[in-house]
This record gives sequence, C-alpha cells and structure tokens, in this order.
Amino acid sequence: MHSPETTRHETGNGTAAPVVIVGAGHSGVAVAAGLRSRGWEGGVMLIDAENEVPYERPPLSKELLKDGAPDESAVLRKERFYADKGIGRLAGITAESIDRNSRTVLLSDGTGQAYHRLVIATGSRARPLTLPGAGLPGVRCLRTRDDALELKRLLVAGARVAIIGAGYIGLEVAAAAAARGCDVTVLEFQDRVMSRVTSAPVSRYFEQLHGRHGVRFVFGAAVTSIDGGQRAERVTVADGTVFPADVVLAGIGVLPNQELAADAGLECRDGILVDGDGRTSDSAVYASGDVTRFTSPVDGASQRLECIQNAQAQADRVAAHITGQAAAEPEIPWFWTVQHGVRLQTAGVRQPEDEAIVRGEPSGGKFSVVYLRDGRLAAVDTIANLADFRTAKRLIAQGARIDPVLAADPGIPLAEATSSTPNHSDADLAAARS
Repeated sequence: MHSPETTRHETGNGTAAPVVIVGAGHSGVAVAAGLRSRGWEGGVMLIDAENEVPYERPPLSKELLKDGAPDESAVLRKERFYADKGIGRLAGITAESIDRNSRTVLLSDGTGQAYHRLVIATGSRARPLTLPGAGLPGVRCLRTRDDALELKRLLVAGARVAIIGAGYIGLEVAAAAAARGCDVTVLEFQDRVMSRVTSAPVSRYFEQLHGRHGVRFVFGAAVTSIDGGQRAERVTVADGTVFPADVVLAGIGVLPNQELAADAGLECRDGILVDGDGRTSDSAVYASGDVTRFTSPVDGASQRLECIQNAQAQADRVAAHITGQAAAEPEIPWFWTVQHGVRLQTAGVRQPEDEAIVRGEPSGGKFSVVYLRDGRLAAVDTIANLADFRTAKRLIAQGARIDPVLAADPGIPLAEATSSTPNHSDADLAAARS
C-alpha cells in the first residue's frame, strides 16, 4: 500500500497545484465532494467533457425514456454546490494527454493544467457496432443524456425497434420501448437474456416478463448487417433472417475509457490497474470508477465493475488516501436493474461455475437465487425480496458457509441457512439444486 505524500506540486507562478479530476460522472464528482468533506483545503478542479451540470446516468435507460417524462436527468449535485465548495469545473473540455514529468494535463482548448494529484475518472463508453450499416441514421447507442434524448425521440408508437444485445441496457430500453407502443425485437447471440450477469432461472423469469409485454426474443442471433437507404430499415442475422427495423439500438456492452492513461504509460489491462487506494502505477495519479481494474478484497479476483456503488466506494478510497485518512470498510458490490416495473437487485459478483440455489417460486414474482462458491455465499439475485438482499450482503462479507438444503426453503430466513457441514441425503441436495 502506498502512503500519501505531503509535498505539494506547484504551478509556474508558485501557487499550489490542485487535485485535478478528469471526468465528472458519479465517481469524479464523488472524489471532488469527498475531498472537501474530508477537509481538503487545496484546489480541486473537475475536467468535464460535457457542458451541462453533471447528472445521474441510471435514469437514462429507464425513467427518462418514459412517455411524458421530462427531458432532464437528475443532477449529481446542484450547480451551486461546486461554487460553494470551491470546486472548479471546466465544462466542454477534454483531457488530451498527460505529461507525468511536469504533472500537467494538456486540454482540448490548448491550455495545460498542472496537478498536485491527478484522478482519472473517465468512465466507459458504449461498445460500438463494427458491421456494415452501423453508421446509418436510426442506429443508436445509449451512454449520455444526448443519446437518451435522441432515442426517446425515435421511440414513437408503432416504430419497429431492433435491440442488439440482451444485457441490462438492452432490456431496460426494450421495456421502455414496449411501454411506448413500439414493436420490439431483441437479438441476442447467447441462448438467454443477461447471461453474463445472472443464472438461468433469473434469465427465464425476465424473458417471460418481457414476453408478457409483447417483446420478442431471438437467441443465437449473430447480426451481420444493418441495411437501408437514407436510414436503417432492416437488420440481417447470420442465418439470413431479416428483421424490419426503424430504430436499432446497440446494447453490446461497454469499453473502459483508458486511452488517456495508456498513452501516458500507466499500466492498463481492460481498465486502468489500481491498488486498494485507487492509485495507479504512478504514485501521483489515481483512477476511480468504471475505468479501473482492481483486485477484489472479497475473493482476490481481478475485476472491473460497472456500477454506481463501486464508483462511489472507489471515490471514497481515493479521497481518503489523498487526504491521509482512513477509508470506509470495503462494501460488497451491488447492482440493480428495473424492467417493466420489476427490480432485480444483485449483491456480490457471480461466477458461471457457482452453484445456484433458487429460494421461492419465480412464477409468484418473489424469489431469490443464492450462489455458492466452495460452500460459501458468493452472490445473490433477488426479485421483490429485500430481506434476502440485505442479509446476503452481510453474509457474503462474512464469508459465511451456507447449507444448500436450508437455503432452498424460502420459509427459512437466509440468516438461518448458515451451516458448518450439515448432513443431508443425496436426494435432499439434488432437490435443493434443481
């Protein structure tokens, strides 16, 4: 672990350089706010590529797309917060390069900004489609508020919408489009929805939920082209099937915006590599949020997490380290999605080889799936079961061992399903795992 340095880098006129934060999403703003709440009296400067006041991103694929919803997304902090806290903000400006020797960031307006410490919180971007027709009008991705507003304009009643990818974003947009009266088809290469993040029982539940709202799924669909004249008109998959489409949304994941760091010689591997304090391979440079890759304090796995909880937790660790204070204890990662009004809450990070045990009956609309790794609770998915979600977060942090037979009984509180090594028949165990 690195220890914080107390010396201050100075600008050319002899004044102390600020902490410069590149990126004004959830993590960047949280770092700035955290520095002030922890008593940092030096300068703080946010470099924000967008012009508007930094805003919440989760509503972009949910509430903002609803018919009649206002076109404004909730802001992370009110505009006056930045002035009140002495946080500078350069809006509509991007960081072009980093000179680590002089501790200067070259900006898109041609100026240079000296830094005492630099925090890279550049987040991630939508993975682009790389196939014929991807640039046609009507082909969209969703990452910014402008993306969401343009998509909202296109989602009119009767529009034929083809969504490529059945992950969180694709399914959230599918739900919004169906609610607006669109004809929605989801094209997914894998054999079920949300296959990267959840197990088959949860996938089946959400596939059926979408089906009841008129959404069609085509699995094993490898999209080969998007065709049309002046705009997108149809999508073709590998077996030759053609799907008419007025709107095409690419929901095929994201890429970390690590180029600024990589070009500066910082260690990157599908994300900027950081330690437990958010520090990169340069002791004066930190990184925070979706752009980072780090070693999980829970299970030692290398991971890059795309969630608000991690963005804020890493921001706290960065602010704590810069100010020489203790950070909060690591929190179990948690995620959520809302589709057709149903909320899926996840705690922990599931691995495909984890043992999945269903608690409750999915057809009833309230159930959980617990995931065991070497007998210990590693993750949980919950639908309308806040009690299991809260309990699981605590048990995962404790590394609790779980009795699979007890865990399969929804009448037994999850907290009472912990066990050392109880004896059960093979039939009991088989029933719990079915």
